[in-house]
Parts: sequence; structure tokens; C-alpha cells
Amino acid sequence: MPRETPARIVNELASRGYNADREAVTILADATDTDAAIEGALEAVPDTAIKLTVDHARQAVDDSRPVPDSPVVDVDNTDSEHHASDQPQSTPSVSTGNTDPKSIDNGGVSPVETEGVTDASVRDPIEPAIAGDVTGRSTGTGEYADFLAVFKDRYERLSGQLRGRVNHRPTNAVESMPGGSEAAIVGMVSDIRSTASGHWLIDLEDTNGTFPALVMKDREFADLVDELLYDEIIAVEGTLADDGGILFVDSLYFPDIPRTFEPSTADRAVSAALISDLHVGSQEFDETAWQEFAAWLHEPAASHVEYLLIGGDMVEGVGVYPDQDEELNIIDIYDQYEAFAEYLKDVPGDMEIVMIPGNHDAVRLAEPQPAFDEELREIMSAHDATITGNPSTVTVEGVDVLMYHGVSLDEVIAELPEEKASYDEPHKAMGQLLKKRHVAPQFGGHTRIAPEERDYMIIDDVPDIFHAGHVHKLGYGTYHNVLTINSACWQRQTGFQESVNIDPDVGYAPIVHLDSLDESDAGEFLTIRTFG
Repeated sequence: MPRETPARIVNELASRGYNADREAVTILADATDTDAAIEGALEAVPDTAIKLTVDHARQAVDDSRPVPDSPVVDVDNTDSEHHASDQPQSTPSVSTGNTDPKSIDNGGVSPVETEGVTDASVRDPIEPAIAGDVTGRSTGTGEYADFLAVFKDRYERLSGQLRGRVNHRPTNAVESMPGGSEAAIVGMVSDIRSTASGHWLIDLEDTNGTFPALVMKDREFADLVDELLYDEIIAVEGTLADDGGILFVDSLYFPDIPRTFEPSTADRAVSAALISDLHVGSQEFDETAWQEFAAWLHEPAASHVEYLLIGGDMVEGVGVYPDQDEELNIIDIYDQYEAFAEYLKDVPGDMEIVMIPGNHDAVRLAEPQPAFDEELREIMSAHDATITGNPSTVTVEGVDVLMYHGVSLDEVIAELPEEKASYDEPHKAMGQLLKKRHVAPQFGGHTRIAPEERDYMIIDDVPDIFHAGHVHKLGYGTYHNVLTINSACWQRQTGFQESVNIDPDVGYAPIVHLDSLDESDAGEFLTIRTFG
């Protein structure tokens, strides 16, 4: 029988005036008859207590009498003006098994106030806040006006990131300036080509027109041209030719993340597991690795891991690539999501889970991708997971995590030199997206982009963590103090992957210690767990 939703149990207990240990909630959720177990556990709680403990839950599930000396929270030791039934209810999100007094859990209901408790770590878990989600806001119809709107929005917002660095002029104003004048342009890269002499000619477009800029091959920044993608926004400054028809570039700027950026951190010891690309339904889904991971999450050593962030491709999907049906062990897409939902129930019932879709999931392929529809949400209702669009910025314990599945990484890796972006080091390609302040800058390539009134792919605010998947390779590092993680996959090599020379990294779970992101050593804030 599938596990009960922990939030339902917490709410039921709260309606009766009781708080609960998180592990007790998990035990009740696993009971064969949850309602009977709840009744038995409540009968086991002494009249003077308001907290249901692990012992009460276990004894109820085992259909045995409660131990009289089981520890309880005595109502006489609490502020009489506050009762458990008066406390706000929220979905539990703290892992089980931690006996550290700094991680006291309360079953998802606000704790009964106690005199003298000032430790900020003894508190309700914080439900993730979401920003930048297109779900419910999509307006694009595919008309020309939609494309015009999204590119205009991209230009206005990203040019704003650059205007403070250069004294730019619109292209039509630059055209009217006399030869030899100093000038600067903020524009969208509309063309890049090399000259017969090996120099680089870049056409930059703004809302007024297009102007050519020449980067000489012997300039110290000339290698930056190798990083340019069509449709991204850059700034250049230099000197106009004698006839005023071209700008000789002296400096080139990306919107970029400030080098002085300092990440936010959680104010208590708490961690998040960042995973992606389960591909349930594939014959190569590594069930053993997943079960080992889920079992580890139940161990005391993992009690600090309170959040699970899944970066897309929950299922293998149907018809995603040629002859995919030959590599499926679950043919129906809805059956794939049913199976995924069952695997999700293996993780502790009190974890806070956040999910975004990927290109194998049953949502539109064009990005930004809205979150799953109501039918799929109902199937994946275990744990009351937070389901949001791709991309989205998720704030967990005060830490901003930009979640993007990562389809555009294929394009970045294909276009840029190997030392700047490769499948073996996908975090470097992610660093390029941070530099461009856009998760999918190039339009018209392999990455399908939906025209919206607003460009949801822009990185307006600097995230503390950038989490992606898609390429099935593990990679992590920092870019201007932003932690970049590509979290590999849970699918062994398929025949299709072998044909395109993809050797996946399987069964990795990066664990980010959210309270330590400001440490200089990555070993202080990131642990890579391996399973399978």
C-alpha cells in the first residue's frame, strides 16, 4: 500500500491538538492502516502530553500497549497561552534520525512556545519560495509580435546590466558620429564572422539598428570572441574608423556575475540533495542505485539533508529519440509517472521536495517549460512536493538555487572551445551561462525557445547555487562564488547514448551544506555521495 501523505497526518494530529516527532509521522505514514495507527498512537499519549513520540507511533503500528515512561512534552512546561491546536500547519521538511538538540523536529506543526527558547535553529522548516516560473503565465502564440516582444525584453533587461560599465550610444547615434570618435555600444550579437586577415567582425543589434564592431586578432581579449553565441547581449567600446562605418573594439564586456559576489547561507546546519535525470521507465534506470540513495536518506548520518531538489527528466518519456521504444520497460507515459511516484515514496516522508521538468517529461519541449499539469501533479502527489517550471529560482533556507534542466548546455558545449565548455566538465558550460546572465541565449538552434512577452530565461538576480542536469555528467565548481553543479543521472548507458558517445555518470547525489556556502574550500560546503 502506498505511503500516506505526511502532511495529511500532521494536519490530522494538529486538529486533535497534538504535535509530533517527524520520525513518528514517517512511521505512521508507513502503517498498513494509517487511520487505525493514528488512533492507537493518540490513545498511547498521556492526557497531560501534547507531543506524539516515536515510541507512541511504533507501539501503535505494532498494536502493542504504550510504554508508560515514554518521553512526552508536559503541558505544564509550556506557555499556557499557546496550544498545539492553535499553531499554524505546514508541510514537514526535516529528515529523520537526528538526535542533535539543534535539530529538534516537530512534525511540521509550529512548536509549542517554551519560555527562554531563543535558538533560531529550533523552528519550523522553511518551505521553498519560487521565482521566475512561467507556469500559468505563458502568453506566447507563435506570432511575430511574440518573438519581437521576447527579444526586446531580453535587450532591455540585459542591457541594463551593462549600461553602468560603458557610456553607450544607440546604434543610429553611433552612425552619425564623426570618424575617430570614441564610442560604446550595447547590443545583441546578430552575426560573427572572421575576416580574410583573421580578425573578427561582430554585428551588434539594438532597438534602433545594427552596427559592426571589429575585434583585432592580436588584442589581449580576442579569445573572448570564442565564447560568443548568437543572440546574447554584450557591450563593446572602442574607436570609430576614419569613415565612421566600423567600431574598432578596445574592450568587450559580458553582463556577468560580479567577482565580488558573496553567497547567502542558511542560519542553521541544513543540507540539500541535488539530483536529476532519473529516467524511470527506461530499461537502464538504475533501481539499485536509487534504492541505496533512498535508504541512506533514512540513516542518522543523513538527518541534516532536509531538501531534495530534482532537476528534471523524472521519466524516460515516449518518442523522445529514434527507436526509444526498444529501450523502454514501461511503455505508457502515465505508467512511467506512476512508477516514479512509487520510487519517490522511498525517501523519508518529511523531506521537502522540489521538482522541475526536463525535455523527457510530459510538458511542452519549448523553454521556458511550465510545470506539470494537474493530472501528473496528482500522480506525483507524494510528499506534497513543490512542482515548478523550468527554469525557476527556488529559495531554500534563505539560499537561492537557480534550477534549470540544461538543454542549452548541448549548444554551449558544441559552439565553444573544449577548454571552455565540455561534457566532461559541464559546470564550465554552466559558468558561461552565468557570464551571459541567460540560461539559453542562442535562438534557432537545437534548444527550442517559446516566445513570451517576458524572457523567463534571463538570470536577473545572482543565484547562490546553479543546479542543472540533462548531460548525464557530474560536474561541480564555483563561478564568481556561485556554486555550479551538474548532478549526473540515474540511468545507465542506453544504446542511443552509446551511438552518440555519451558515457553517463550514474548514481551521484551532490549534498550541499547550505550553511557553509561562504566557505572558500568546496570541501566545506559540498559532499558527493555515490550509490550503486
